[in-house]
Amino acid sequence: MPRARDRYWLHTLLFAVTLLTTTAAGAAMQVDFDRNLPFDVERAFSRTYPFLWHHPAGLLHGLPFSLTLLTILLAHEFGHYFAAMYHRVDASLPFFMPSPLLGTFGAFIKVRSPIYTKRALFDIGISGPIAGFIFLLPALSIGMAFSKVIPGIAHQGMLIFGMPGLQRVMEWIVFPGTPAADIYLHPVARAAWVGMFTTALNLLPIGQLDGGHILYSFFPSRHRTVSKVVAALLLPLAYFWWVWALWAVAMLWLGKYHPVIVDHAEMSLGRTKLGWVAVVIFLLCFMVAPVSNG
Repeated sequence: MPRARDRYWLHTLLFAVTLLTTTAAGAAMQVDFDRNLPFDVERAFSRTYPFLWHHPAGLLHGLPFSLTLLTILLAHEFGHYFAAMYHRVDASLPFFMPSPLLGTFGAFIKVRSPIYTKRALFDIGISGPIAGFIFLLPALSIGMAFSKVIPGIAHQGMLIFGMPGLQRVMEWIVFPGTPAADIYLHPVARAAWVGMFTTALNLLPIGQLDGGHILYSFFPSRHRTVSKVVAALLLPLAYFWWVWALWAVAMLWLGKYHPVIVDHAEMSLGRTKLGWVAVVIFLLCFMVAPVSNG
């Protein structure tokens, strides 16, 4: 079967639009950060975005956020892409999804040919989260160094962002003894936060998410059951973040399916160790309540 052709114009267009939306969101964050005000979505839509429309040079202030975030997302998706190329699996270039809130809903690649071995499935599944994590770690470190202390700032504003374990560890290192609620993240650190959130979401061991691929690589016969159980466990978390309910319902349906791979080969010791690395990354990045109302 001939290899499907990439629609380069579509990939380029989606990336350009996402660059614009993430830069606009970053500029709004930078304005609030410079004024010691919590990031406010309503203020961004009513004041900052109209200002940027008339003064586009102000978008330059949003580049630290957008370029950091897009670098993390590109690393994640090209991790998948290059692993697919290595195993001669046909995969598309990344499709980016713009969003008016934080600038993007993330990105994805489309696998267009069957995956015949569990090792190939594992490599493709895990390469994205690890590649993204390698880039978000220094981004979080640098962003934390530029962050500042303002009493109670984390609990102010329209949105209150959750705190993954990795962020708290970094805060202990950079701001020892400072309460988490008093640390105002620089936009670069906020970009790393988005990277951690998407990484944890992708590593959930459900369906055809990255975590689902990793799960199937080791336990193909248990994949469907574990996917349903994990999706069901997300339902109680809707008490802390209502979106979990929507995600759980979607995953309870989609989590039932995974392409069958007939391969009885055992996973190597190195891949087993990487599987545990994926578990650690998930635990470091996961948040019970990623976003709540202020």
